[in-house]
Amino acid sequence: MSFKITFGTDGWRGVIAEEYTFDNVRRCAQGYAAYMLEKGNAGKWIVVGHDKRFSSEHFAAAAAEVLAGNGFKVYLTDSATPTPVIAFAVVNKGACGAVNITASHNPPTDNGFKVRDETGGAIDPDGLLRIEALIPDDIENVKRATFQHANAEGQIVKFDAHTPYINHINKLINLQPVKDAGLTVMADVMWGNGAGYFPRLLSGGKTKVLEIHNERNPSFPEMKRPEPIRPNIDVGLKATVDNHADILLILDGDADRCGIGDENGEFVNQLRVFALLAYYLLEIRGERGDIVKTLSTTGMLNKLGQMYGVPVHETGVGFKYVAPKMTETNALIGGEESGGYAFRGNVPERDGILAGLYMLDFMVRTGKKPTGLLQMLFDKLGAEYFYDRIDTPFRGDRKDREAAILKANPVTLGGLKVTELVTVDGFQFRLEDGGWMLIRFSGTEPIMRVYCETTHKDKVQAILQDGLKVAGLK
Repeated sequence: MSFKITFGTDGWRGVIAEEYTFDNVRRCAQGYAAYMLEKGNAGKWIVVGHDKRFSSEHFAAAAAEVLAGNGFKVYLTDSATPTPVIAFAVVNKGACGAVNITASHNPPTDNGFKVRDETGGAIDPDGLLRIEALIPDDIENVKRATFQHANAEGQIVKFDAHTPYINHINKLINLQPVKDAGLTVMADVMWGNGAGYFPRLLSGGKTKVLEIHNERNPSFPEMKRPEPIRPNIDVGLKATVDNHADILLILDGDADRCGIGDENGEFVNQLRVFALLAYYLLEIRGERGDIVKTLSTTGMLNKLGQMYGVPVHETGVGFKYVAPKMTETNALIGGEESGGYAFRGNVPERDGILAGLYMLDFMVRTGKKPTGLLQMLFDKLGAEYFYDRIDTPFRGDRKDREAAILKANPVTLGGLKVTELVTVDGFQFRLEDGGWMLIRFSGTEPIMRVYCETTHKDKVQAILQDGLKVAGLK
């Protein structure tokens, strides 16, 4: 029996040369091909793309061979390509789905296998379970064409995904005022696929883009992993101050997630960024539409929804929940705690590039830097919101731990009364101030996460420590 492949929050990830091998990638591709055939997509086009990790282009070629062996035609990206650009290519090319070879923000030892449907968005949980079930146990059951033959027959076609995406972005946002504003923008692309996008999109005016970590280096120097949180972004934050930049835009390895540093070199956490983007769309652009958020992200969105009269939908963690809900409701914005945000008018996929551009437009339209934008938001909400998270490896049976959490049944956390327990994804304890504490298991690693958000800055650590006790980690 071969290694059992299990899809987590966003596809499958593994350690290169251990479980993540060419044969296992081919098995995944066979499972996806079988699923797409069940969906009635025989003979259609599928987009295949990849990131800048070790040998990603070769893993992508291997996946393309399997899809071709199953009768599909493949558009293969001609270079490392951001996840949102691959997602847009699905729609732009009229393809029925996509395979993306990327491990996003994982450590350099890892690679991954993501799948998408005809919208360019994540496949729902039932679909992922079906793909898992269709993955053959042995490589002998994988159909495969040779790359050379499939390429010569026009069954695998390399293409430029970048230019159509750039043209699309220019329809979503008028960038000329941003180009003319004379901003100094620091961009940390974390050795990833987003390199070159901000300079290309913002050239031709007074605004200056300074880009760092923009070469291919799969060992990711100066950071533990290409995830847009501290300490990985400390070099970028320092460079922001050293260069007197107005903002730091951070893209994770596959550019679907966005981080922000303010003009003082301070990190603006992902929950605040999500609320800022929603506030920008509702207040500055005057748009209306549903908001889709995961349980692990900010309650500021619920308050904005009430203020602007728009529905707010809460889902489990992961874009496999967010994307289908966005499609169903034609949502204005959707996102999650990890810094991934998707927007109406674009594909239902996280897009760090577009999120960064919207932040710049917000600054230009208001004449404010990031600290000023946050003050605007907090003035609107009537309170300041604080957030933190602790990740802890765990051993033992997950079900036993879940039972212990339910048994703990805390009355207060950090001195604040617990008003409600929500179990949509993990265990979220709602608090009397409108904040919350959440305990959940990672979908990709043997880690328990304890998160909290509160309007009491002095209670954040107390809430987290109480959360660790409830989780049995202290």
